[in-house]
Amino acid sequence: MDLKAALVTFAIIFLAEVGDKTQLATMVVAANSQSPWMVFFGAATALVLSALLGVLLGEAVTRLLPLHLLRTGAGLAFVLLGLLMLTGKS
Repeated sequence: MDLKAALVTFAIIFLAEVGDKTQLATMVVAANSQSPWMVFFGAATALVLSALLGVLLGEAVTRLLPLHLLRTGAGLAFVLLGLLMLTGKS
């Protein structure tokens, strides 16, 4: 088991998710629900399945593209999204 990979992934995802749209939407649903634990279960399940999809697609893409192209593409996508956010077009 690669504990370092697990810890790095946890830290990155945790910091990225704090205060994002998903967390805010979950807070709103929980505030309007009589079953906050079911909201937690639904949100946790959605995040786990989303992560599974990311892992499976990421693993599949690395079979088709060299890792350096994948990293470059991901970096450019993040920069583009950041620029769109800064200019108010996202």
